[in-house]
Amino acid sequence: MAKIKPSKGAPYARILGVGGYRPTRVVPNEVILERIDSSDEWIRSRSGIETRHWASPEETVAAMSIEASGKALASAGIDAGQIGAVVVSTVSHFSQTPAIATEIADKLGTDKAAAFDISAGCAGFGYGLTLAKGMIVEGSAEYVLVIGVERLSDLTDLEDRATAFLFGDGAGAVVVGPSQEPAIGPTVWGSEGDKAETIKQTVPWDRFRTGDVSELPLDSAGNVKFPAITQEGQAVFRWAVFEMAKVAQQALDAAGIAPDDLDVFIPHQANVRIIDSMVKTLKLPEHVTVARDIRTTGNTSAASIPLAMERLLATGEAKSGDTALVIGFGAGLVYAATVVTLP
Repeated sequence: MAKIKPSKGAPYARILGVGGYRPTRVVPNEVILERIDSSDEWIRSRSGIETRHWASPEETVAAMSIEASGKALASAGIDAGQIGAVVVSTVSHFSQTPAIATEIADKLGTDKAAAFDISAGCAGFGYGLTLAKGMIVEGSAEYVLVIGVERLSDLTDLEDRATAFLFGDGAGAVVVGPSQEPAIGPTVWGSEGDKAETIKQTVPWDRFRTGDVSELPLDSAGNVKFPAITQEGQAVFRWAVFEMAKVAQQALDAAGIAPDDLDVFIPHQANVRIIDSMVKTLKLPEHVTVARDIRTTGNTSAASIPLAMERLLATGEAKSGDTALVIGFGAGLVYAATVVTLP
């Protein structure tokens, strides 16, 4: 029986560069309040959100991804032709096939890079990062581009008081490449499908095929609503605060890192109260920089971690070589956490 030749990849992988793109339109809470019965104070106190970015028709999922990716490539000092795979995490690319990653790979000028989309909601960046690390260590790619991108304004019900203020648009990207020392720790990830109803799309796409609108939600004017993201806020809050702090601690343990060794904490930007509760539960020391990008970016799902990472580095709140704990969690319910060295 013939023996298969072993793969020859790098000993380890690391993030080499990061880039982000936020749409030009900034939307304050006052715009959201035109459609729901609430207040600016309530939105800020419940979520921490002051503004968010909404994409124009020209700022498509592909266009935002290409902008963020170009910055990540420049940051890493890597040419697009060196990218061996493009992994895009998104839930807001509305064409079932082909994957938007193929369009992005082509327009960036990669040399026929492998390209595919993943749907892992707010944990999608962590999933993509783990896949990239595996490809580099296994040897199927030397450099991998991981993108988290969302146009959640397309999936927001502006009359839903529980979610209308939450979501924003944007894209974040990282280049992952070879390393001679560990710089991406073991991933602690998983899913709890028994809680899938707590974050979901209001109606599946196939409901629109029959033409029967009797079971479809209507807006205040009696028009059929486009499918949107809905959630059971309190259930999600409890799960994120109590269960995800445990996952974050497991990721620290897996990497052999103590809270005192951390420089930066970059959780999914879902809610500032969730972030603050996790910091308290993890007993993170005061010297740890905590990402709170949600205040001006909102919840951008798969894009939130790389966007927050990019901003911390750009503002000098974090620096190259810092040790950071990242954790994403959301619809599914799915989660992924790991410790990384910042580019």
